Amino acid sequence: MRILLTGVAGFIGSHTAVELLRKGHTVVGIDNMNTYYDPSLKKARLAYIRKCAKESKGSFSFSVKDIADLASMDKIFRAGKFDKVCNLAAQAGVRYSFENPASYIHSNLIGFFNILELCCKYKVKHLVYASSSSVYGNNAKVPFSEEDRTDDPQSLYAATKKANELMAHVYTRQRGLPCTGLRFFTVYGPWGRPDMAPFKFMKKILSDESIDVYNRGNLSRDFSFIQDIVKGIVAVIEGPNKSKHPVYNIGNSRPVQLMDFIATIEKNAGKKARKVMKGMQKGDVYTTFASTALLEEDYGFRPNTPLEKGIAEFHKWYTDFYKIK
Repeated sequence: MRILLTGVAGFIGSHTAVELLRKGHTVVGIDNMNTYYDPSLKKARLAYIRKCAKESKGSFSFSVKDIADLASMDKIFRAGKFDKVCNLAAQAGVRYSFENPASYIHSNLIGFFNILELCCKYKVKHLVYASSSSVYGNNAKVPFSEEDRTDDPQSLYAATKKANELMAHVYTRQRGLPCTGLRFFTVYGPWGRPDMAPFKFMKKILSDESIDVYNRGNLSRDFSFIQDIVKGIVAVIEGPNKSKHPVYNIGNSRPVQLMDFIATIEKNAGKKARKVMKGMQKGDVYTTFASTALLEEDYGFRPNTPLEKGIAEFHKWYTDFYKIK
């Protein structure tokens, strides 16, 4: 298949590209390479994708493009003749949405609108796009089910992701565009995002810096290993569109207490964290816990990486990449 993969230089995007290439697909990747975090990490991911492409049955091309630039994106679609589109491009991060809300409107709403329009215009067979567990807000019922209410977002980021789901719903109903949204739950692993807690904790513990522990550690997260998540994404891209379930949870289905997560990093780092206990942070939620029964039923997705193994792989990548002995 010919697949357009947006946000290809991102954490999940780069891993998804490598897996699609390994399976023999043609991947056209785009990314705006913004400076939300260090672009050198994004460039290193691209170099890794190109290396993997040479060793795979697939082919890879890349260009710097902003999905909010309609004219530029139209050229990509017109030339690409894509069978499927996987939209992982977005302005990420809960806390940053309080500092720079305009960037979320630009990428997550205008950019996503352009993707929907162009998928219709060029008759793409299936759009797979990133949503987020953030849409559940402080949902009290666990595990989180796709049938739960998602009308109480705690941040603009969460609101834009819920808006994406509603926009896709309309384009499916009114324009006949097959769309599938994936609600990601706290993904971690090699090539991870520096703004996320797993990366921050690893970096600061190894550097003997203190870490901020919010709500005094009384939080839990459905930490999901990247390779498990990618298998699920690729299964949805390759498989038939299951219109009866247009949105799926994709996570580990085993929430971990924050203090246990920190302890697992400490064990791998061989160092104790210097913890600074703090109150609840604005926009944060108390727990995340994915029910993935629907995704397993329709696509055979089943995460199987224990936290200890996932953190060990993340630690190995981190120390190798940053040359820490």
